[in-house]
This record gives sequence, C-alpha cells and structure tokens, in this order.
Amino acid sequence: MEHAAIKKRFEKLDRYLDERLRRLVAGAEALAIGRGGISAVSRETGLCREAIRQGCQELEQQNALPQGRIRRKGAGRKRTVDQDSTLKADLARLIDPVTRGDPESPLRWTCKSTRQLAEALTEMGHRTSHRMVGELLRALGYSLQGNRKTLEGGSHPDRNAQFEHIYTQVKQFQGRGDPVISVDTKKKELVGNFKQQGLEWRPEGQPEAVRVYDFQDPELGKVAPYGIYDPTLNIGWVNVGTDHDTAQFAVESIRRWWHSMGAPCYPKARHLLITADGGGSNGSRVRLWKRELQALATELGLAITVCHFPPGTSKWNQIEHRLFSFITMNWRGRPLISHEVVVNLIASTTNRKGLRVYCELDDSEYPKGIKVTDAEMDGLKIQRHAFHGEWNYTILP
Repeated sequence: MEHAAIKKRFEKLDRYLDERLRRLVAGAEALAIGRGGISAVSRETGLCREAIRQGCQELEQQNALPQGRIRRKGAGRKRTVDQDSTLKADLARLIDPVTRGDPESPLRWTCKSTRQLAEALTEMGHRTSHRMVGELLRALGYSLQGNRKTLEGGSHPDRNAQFEHIYTQVKQFQGRGDPVISVDTKKKELVGNFKQQGLEWRPEGQPEAVRVYDFQDPELGKVAPYGIYDPTLNIGWVNVGTDHDTAQFAVESIRRWWHSMGAPCYPKARHLLITADGGGSNGSRVRLWKRELQALATELGLAITVCHFPPGTSKWNQIEHRLFSFITMNWRGRPLISHEVVVNLIASTTNRKGLRVYCELDDSEYPKGIKVTDAEMDGLKIQRHAFHGEWNYTILP
C-alpha cells in the first residue's frame, strides 16, 4: 500500500505517454524507491519488469535515442511477416483474381474480407490477424474497390472495320450538307416521387423526401425518352413516350424530329444518315423498324441510310456520351414527379460546348407484338451495302 501513489500518477499521465516515455517514467519511480523498486512499480502499473529495467538503464546511462524513435533500431517484437517467410505469398495466392476460381482455393465462394482471409491463413498454419492482413494487402497494392461497368459482350472480328465504315459515311454525309443523326432510347424512368441518384444543393439537414419503395405509380407509370442527336449542329431532340418502346415509336420519334427540326435545318436534304446500336427498338434485325422506315422514307421523299454499331458497342454511339450523359447529370437528385418535370429537365440540359436540347411529350399508344410478314419485307426497297449489309443499308422512297 505504501506505493499506491505510483498507480494514481501513472493513471493521470498514461494518455500522454508513448512507449519510450512510459518506461522512462516507470524507471524514474523505480530508481526513487531504490531496492525492490522495479518489482513495486511493475506491481502497481502493470508494466513488465524488463521494460522498467530498460527505463532505469536509459536514465542512468543517459543514452538518449535519436529524435523521433521510441526504441533503438532492431529492438521490439519482430513483425509477423518477417518471422513467417511464406505469409505474404500465401495471402497473395488467396486474393489474386487469377486464382479466384481455383477449386483448391478455400475462399472460392466467399467474400474476401480481412477477417476471413486471416482465418484462412490461420488454417494454413500462419499466425496473423485481420489488422496484419489489411496492412499486407495495402503493401501488395490492393484496395477496396467496387464493380465498374465496362464489359458489353464479345467483340466482333469486324468491329473496327465497322467503326471506320460508319466514320466514312458520317463524313461523306456531312461533306454534302446532308443530315446525320445518332438515335437510341434512354433508360426508362419511373414517374413520381421516387429517388433519383445523385446529389443536389439543399438547406443542411433538409433532404427532399421521396418514396421508400420504387413501385410503379399506376397513373403516371414510366417514360421512355427516345433521343435524336445531331452531331453536326450539336443539337438534341427527345421524344418522351409514355407507352411501349417499340420500333413504331422509334420511327415516329424520328418523324417528329424531322418535322420539328430536321426539315427547317436541312431544307435541301434528300438523304438522311442514321447511326444506331444493334439491338432494341432500332435493332439491325427488327423487321418493324425497317418497315416503318420505309413508310417514313416514302412520306418524306428521303433516302434513309442506316449504319448499326456492332454487337456490344452501343456505348460508342455519340448520343450516349454527348446527350444522354448530360441529361442524367442535369436531373441528378431531382425526383421526376410528373411528365412536365421530365420534359422541362430534359429541355433545360446544356453543356459548356453549347449543347441545345428540345423535348416533347408523346402520349400516343404503341402496341407491342406487331408482326411483319415475309411479303411485306420483300416489298421494301432496301439496298444493302457491300460491307456487312445486315448492318449497313439504304431504304429508298
């Protein structure tokens, strides 16, 4: 009991002491007590006798350590990775993406958290912890990462050649002063007080309240924004449909674009080039798409040339990164509570390169399941190009 004050002093000082100062203070207390001091201080503070003895030696010898060090070089417990020569290699094998499908891997079907990796390494005979695994992973160049959407499917052998063909066609049409448009349907959106991804500036602590569950509103439903982008004039036109996204809807959108913008901008045009992806309502194999384009070509007196992008390359279509991406940024964090809001947000989209966007609401009905017969296909005036005629063709009036 005569040394109880030592414990109280240590409790007050402990949070200010690092490893070196802690042993020096303990050593000072032990030297002040004299014989039996090391044992007494160890008993009251819980420090090991060796640490207190080291503190005493440093005080008596006055061998100050270099600035910034709390122990001499080489002192202290050796790191696990230094004692276990195969630990890092076994961890690298467990985490390596190349071996993730290895049937011999104990973590083939397991989420590779640091704790599970530590358990797997322990079962292999290593002594480690989840903290050590985290340090080793960082040393190996790993970090926590999510998925990134970059893969769109297999690559066609003529992929690059088709890109070059499309580029040549675009330059030829632009050189003659004929219109070129890039078309596609943007992702369908729920209309109503639903959450939209992204952030918007609002008063602190006052986020806009939206529905918890994304169940479609039976009255408002969904919208399918069909976009037409003119790369020559950097102008977008969007037809917001409220019914099915069919080929009939796609061609009707092009028709409305022509009467609203195409004809006024290109009054002398006799040819129109459309670049589109290879699937969906304007896909290269959709019969209804070709039949409706034939009707449009005859109605407008235009020769309509279509160039489809190869399978799995729809993101290369200009409308994706020159129009749709800016629409998405413009309405981020804004619930699309009505058709009016959708149209106004799209129409107000712009960028620093002068993009202008026009938008209309299309509440017409476009039934699904319309069949096109072989006889109707035989009656179409389609001229297929010599290079991949299934992707590149011209429909004459």
